[in-house]
Amino acid sequence: MKQKIYYFAIAFLLTCNIFSQNTYVFLGSYNRDKTAEAIQVFQLDTLSGKLTKFTSVKNIINPSYLTISPNGKYVYACTDTKTPNAGSVSSFEFNPQNKTLTFLNSQRSGGENPVYVSVHKSGKWLANANYTEGSVSVFPLLENGQIDTIAQNFQYTDGSTNKERQTRSHVHSAVFSPQFDYLFLPDLGADKIRSYAFDENQKKPLVETKNPFTKTDLEAGPRHFTFHPNQKFGYCIEEMAGQISVYNYENGVLNKIQRIATHPDKIKDGFESSDIHISPDGKFLYATNRGKENNIAIFSIDVNGFLKNIGYQSTLGKHPRIFAIDESGNFLVASNVLTGNVIVFKRNPKTGLLKKTGKEIKMENVSCVQIKRI
Repeated sequence: MKQKIYYFAIAFLLTCNIFSQNTYVFLGSYNRDKTAEAIQVFQLDTLSGKLTKFTSVKNIINPSYLTISPNGKYVYACTDTKTPNAGSVSSFEFNPQNKTLTFLNSQRSGGENPVYVSVHKSGKWLANANYTEGSVSVFPLLENGQIDTIAQNFQYTDGSTNKERQTRSHVHSAVFSPQFDYLFLPDLGADKIRSYAFDENQKKPLVETKNPFTKTDLEAGPRHFTFHPNQKFGYCIEEMAGQISVYNYENGVLNKIQRIATHPDKIKDGFESSDIHISPDGKFLYATNRGKENNIAIFSIDVNGFLKNIGYQSTLGKHPRIFAIDESGNFLVASNVLTGNVIVFKRNPKTGLLKKTGKEIKMENVSCVQIKRI
């Protein structure tokens, strides 16, 4: 009996070790120099939180935002970001066995300064948001992972009340609904969350609806958006106002039920809220603040979707643009652009609080982090 328990324990530990080595962290950057490693990939040990360098890519400019295909085989990036009169989306093939990340192709993004890309669950469509010119583009994806020619592009010209930042549309993200039948577009410049129905079987999948947008508060500056795992609630972080708006969600329609600050009361202005994610168990929400704060605001989530602030965690750097939570929910990885460092935090599943673990990674102008178990 003891021998059986011993062998079972050994098998369990070996399984845990194999599992812990199949999670990868992908880092994008504003490299601004083709000789620099623009995208770097690390293995994340999901037992210890240690990051180990795996592979990298050069010869591309400013892959500022990344996303990974559902099957883990391809990486898609906003490239030529913040490059005058330019803007593209690019594809790469990731091969863990050969430890390679190989450039496949690029397409013009359909607008200057692409800042966000999303892949449909089918793996057949790519949606990207272009910030400066305020537009959304949709591309078919080929079976080999390459991006086909653009299928649709919608540009917007309307702005809002802030004369410095909202003279026109600035679409900041493109987020699919939980069932991938709608696409939501937070528009910082227009104070709207635009939306389309998404029909994956059509050559032009974006379909206009009776409710083409949800209006946010004036000078909110909606930036990023996420859905609760139960698919009943949506959460939008507002960059300019430093707030999170909470919505009931059903069949493509958002109805606001709460608005809560991402910062302490002592912070009165200069908000630069950026990214937002929910733990896999649906119990906690995390939101990053740049500017004066450089922290992660932590919220508990009630059964009715409402948020309650329970604390803050410094990102131990400046300008935390994007962060990600691994699929196990054990770790949160944050990237700090101005200090060029990446920090791994251990997440307490009971309290939701964070604690730095392992050695930080240095990468100049690191702007994005995505995590995928493959």
